[in-house]
This record gives sequence, C-alpha cells and structure tokens, in this order.
Amino acid sequence: MSLKALLLCSDEKIVRVLRRVLSDLDIGIEHCTDPDGAIRKLTRQRFEAVIIDCTDLKIASSVLKSARSAPCNKRAIAVAIMDGHCGLRTAFDMGAHFVLHKPHRQIAIQVPVTLSNPATGFRQTTTNTDLSEGGLAVQFPKQQKDPGPWLLSFTLPVSEKLIEVGGQIAWQNPGGQIGVRFASLPMDLSHELRLWLNQNSPESEKDDPPVRCKLSDLSLGGCYLEIASPFPARTRIVLSMRAGKHELRVEGVIRVMHPEIGMGVEFTQTTTEQRDHVERFIKTLMDAGDLLPELLVEPEGLDSSSTEAPKSNRQPSDLEDPLLDLFQQKASLPAELFLKELRNQRTTHRPDTTEEETILPV
Repeated sequence: MSLKALLLCSDEKIVRVLRRVLSDLDIGIEHCTDPDGAIRKLTRQRFEAVIIDCTDLKIASSVLKSARSAPCNKRAIAVAIMDGHCGLRTAFDMGAHFVLHKPHRQIAIQVPVTLSNPATGFRQTTTNTDLSEGGLAVQFPKQQKDPGPWLLSFTLPVSEKLIEVGGQIAWQNPGGQIGVRFASLPMDLSHELRLWLNQNSPESEKDDPPVRCKLSDLSLGGCYLEIASPFPARTRIVLSMRAGKHELRVEGVIRVMHPEIGMGVEFTQTTTEQRDHVERFIKTLMDAGDLLPELLVEPEGLDSSSTEAPKSNRQPSDLEDPLLDLFQQKASLPAELFLKELRNQRTTHRPDTTEEETILPV
C-alpha cells in the first residue's frame, strides 16, 4: 500500500469509518489525535491526502497551513470534516479541496418557531416537526411565498435558552413542509443545541455493527486477531467466539494495532470464572482439531485508563502470559518485526502442564 493519508481526528467512529473506506481504496492512514503531532508528521513525511476534523477551526486552519508550507505536501489533497453549522466557504477559505459533513442527530419535536424577514416585513409563527444540529423542518402556510432568508427564533423544551439564528430553505414538499438550514449558528448556541439533542434523543446513536475477524493467537489473557481494518489502540471491545457448540463472549482492550493486518487484545477479566470460560474454550479448540472458530468483534469506545495493562488483570499469583508480555514490551515494533516475534513465541499448549501460552495459529 503506497498511498497514505494523514488523519487528524479524535472522534473514534469517524476514524473507524475512514480507515475502512480508505483501506478498500488501498490508502493507508497515519492517525493523529493532537495537532502538534500532525504538524511534525506533515513536515517529515509525504502524504497524498490530509484529512482534518474542523471542530476547532483555528487548529484546523493551522494544520492545513502547515501542510501547504511543507515542501513534501504542497500538492496533498486537503479534506475538511465539518459540523453542519459551518458553511462550505469556511472550509474552502482554510484551503480545503473537499468537505465532509458530520451526520446530525435528528429528533421529532413540536415547538413554536417564529420566522421573520426584516427586508420584506414578513413574520410568521408556526410549528416545527423535526430538529437537528444543522436545521429544522416546519409546516409553512401554503399561501405564504416569502423565500427568506429569515431570522428564526425558538426556545427548546425544558430550557430557557432562546435560540436565534439565520435560516435558508433547504427543501420543500407539496404538503407545505419546508426544511430550513441554519446559517452561521454561533458556537455557544451550537453547543447548547447539541447538548440538548444528546440528552433528549429517544435512542442513542447506534454502535458500529460487529465485524468478522480471524483468530491468530490465543492465551488465557488475550489474543491476536487478523482484521483488515483494526480498531485504534485503547479501544474497548466485545469479542464473541464460537467453536462448534461452545460459545465465549469476553471484553477486552486493544493493546497493539497494525493497520491492514490485525490487533492484539488484552482480556479485561476480573473473576476466576471468566478465566475458566476462556480456558474451556481453548480446550475445545484443541480437542476440535481443524475446526475454525467464528469470531465477531464489536467496539465499545475508548479506554480512558493508561495504555499499560490494568493491574487488576495481572495478579501476582497469575502465571506468566508471554502473549500479554509481547503486547506490553514489543508494541512499538514495526508490524513486520512484531509478527516475527509473535511467530517465534508460538508453542503448542499442553493441557497436562500449567503452561498457558498461545495455542494457535488457526
């Protein structure tokens, strides 16, 4: 994979989506979560594209400017990821060639909305039917023909915060309903609206669907999974494994990630019973011979703790687990060297001993 894109973004869902999409296009991702790290990479490495989350417009503008001033990235394609309240002109003024808009949470709601046009003297109070971060839908009297733009004024339920924002027609239907797109919504009002929508949405945003992967190595404390679009390090995951009639569901944290190759998972086990379940699954795989286990992995968000293994998972009385030791001590190795170390440490699990080393490849 010779093409590379630098991605500056701290939204894990956006990162996962872009990693999968770009992987299908044979484009690798160099992911950064802080602007200083992104700028350092832009001055030292060549990228075909620079993708920036523009939640903070000042930071995004600075990074895009750095990309333009770096000799190796003057011709890189610049892509801005924008919130709905920011217009295209803002992104293009910062130097972006393309713009991606973040999806908006939308809920059904009915509150009085006043539309006024000082230029024509038009003023109408009506009821809206849907509300999102980027706009709202209202029932507009058919006899009214004022095209806007308008000043919209409304108060959110169970809130004393008055929202006043400019609006323009985005769409309309024969039944008199029109969609109004917010224009230049101030940051404080945007934050207030986003917070209210998050708190009052009837159902939270759906998580990413489970993803199929292949089990490469397994121990009582963790595993290595082969997957084309691995999740970022520190992602909390739920791993579902099935071999014949035996099923296992464990929680874990990504400790090692190799783009387009795979990821190392440490199980977040807190009880002896949980470890016993893993041990029984290992024995099932050993007894089954060539049976290939079915695996699904589902992200649960980022782990806020240290990148080191939680102390609760590695009690002094625990036996050595070379797979977890490899995750901890060799995580910084290039993918090729790490996988060589992984192959070198593979041994056959012997049930008549206390060894609990990896038992695969499958």
